[in-house]
Amino acid sequence: MRRPSARGGATARRPLLTLVVTSVFFVPLYVALVNVVKPAALIPGAGAIALPVPPTLDNLRAVLTDPTNLFWASLANSVLVTTLSVIVLTLLSAMLAHYLARTAGRWGRLVTVLLLCGLMIPPQVILVPITQVLRALGLMTTVQGLVLFNVGYYIPFGVFVFTGFLKGIPADLEEAAAIDGAGRGQAFWRIVFPLLRPATASVLIFLSVWIWNDFLSPLIILGPGQGTTVTTGIYRSLGQYSFDYGGVFALMFLSTLPVLIFYLALQKQFVKGLTGGATKG
Repeated sequence: MRRPSARGGATARRPLLTLVVTSVFFVPLYVALVNVVKPAALIPGAGAIALPVPPTLDNLRAVLTDPTNLFWASLANSVLVTTLSVIVLTLLSAMLAHYLARTAGRWGRLVTVLLLCGLMIPPQVILVPITQVLRALGLMTTVQGLVLFNVGYYIPFGVFVFTGFLKGIPADLEEAAAIDGAGRGQAFWRIVFPLLRPATASVLIFLSVWIWNDFLSPLIILGPGQGTTVTTGIYRSLGQYSFDYGGVFALMFLSTLPVLIFYLALQKQFVKGLTGGATKG
């Protein structure tokens, strides 16, 4: 009688393992989605995992028509902070990465190592010194201060992604543009930067998600009285002794929609950017 091979047993276990891992990641998503359309009174306790019978849109309607405008104010602040931060980060990261990728010598390697060290520092470690610097500059509790913090902290990641992609772009293109009379800046913006579209999409998506989901930095830098983002808005919606479960789930759901739509719009370029940066250099 022929015994089943070890390889055949491993192959048979793969679908089961995939199902288990998928379930672990799907359960929190399921709980969040079903409670958006579930009456708030049915959510506490074991009712959190029950199906929404009957489904209702009262939670979404209550958040969108809240007289305090908590969601709309939070959404406006998050869009403003994320947009400004990502635009400045993308432009500065691309220019600095181009300089480092085209610079040979000890200076370029030293700057690259310093930027890579910046990737290893958690934001919580430098948040207190950053608040002191912003307070000295008069930028504490301002959107400009939060944007400046985001730019300073996340620029190493943007440089890292762009540098890996730029090494796959031949410098001959810029040399040919220089022969035609184009300056270094013109060659970068008209020839090199359009070729960085996949890497740009990767940087945009990663930084947008990180900045959009950031909670501690807006809470500390903006302060509770100067403005709120979608993450701090969810925190503010929680009462000390009781809170509306349905409203919280609806607020979380609405807060994730903009960044999810943004990711789906740039998904193809995002995948190209990851594979391009991983195989070049």
